[in-house]
Amino acid sequence: MKKIILLIALLAMGISATQAQVSFKPGIRAGANFSKITQTNSDFKTDFYVGVLGELNLGRFYTMQPEINYTRQGASNISMQYYDYKAQVNVYEKRNLTISYVSLSLINKLNLPSGFNFHIGPTIDIETDANRYSNSEVDLAFVFGLGYSVTNNLTFEARIKKGIIDVFESDYFYHNHYDDYSDYNTNLLFQIGLSYTFDLNKQ
Repeated sequence: MKKIILLIALLAMGISATQAQVSFKPGIRAGANFSKITQTNSDFKTDFYVGVLGELNLGRFYTMQPEINYTRQGASNISMQYYDYKAQVNVYEKRNLTISYVSLSLINKLNLPSGFNFHIGPTIDIETDANRYSNSEVDLAFVFGLGYSVTNNLTFEARIKKGIIDVFESDYFYHNHYDDYSDYNTNLLFQIGLSYTFDLNKQ
């Protein structure tokens, strides 16, 4: 009987401790994008992202962070080819390509006592506007990142996002008169920015 009472007491203490560690804070995030399309000999394009997040702290060292972001990606100085029907000639030129997405992410954060935190998780990106050079309206990607919490609310973030779906219509790609580049062209993105969370229970 004493063992049962002790087991119930320990279980109750464990549940209480777990509940005490769980908390939720909504937040916002924004920053700069540096993106390109792989296998296209393009340059990195500078743009921006902005979004909202929910920070669900499930313990001292682990946070689950779902996010909804609007992100402008693409590439700079990408070689394009098209047919000019008025002049009746093939035209080869450098262009900037922008592809905008609504990105749904589930970020897992490992929090260290020093204030640093590591980010990893999947994303589903849905294209927001039609683009003639796009090969897919949806992209699947994985995020890897590092953050530093200056305060309990403000965090500096740096991330890498790598897509796994062919998102570029390579028929429009041309470089040095040799169309011999990979048909598998994916999103590659570097992000630098800030996130800020709000204390719901703060008096």
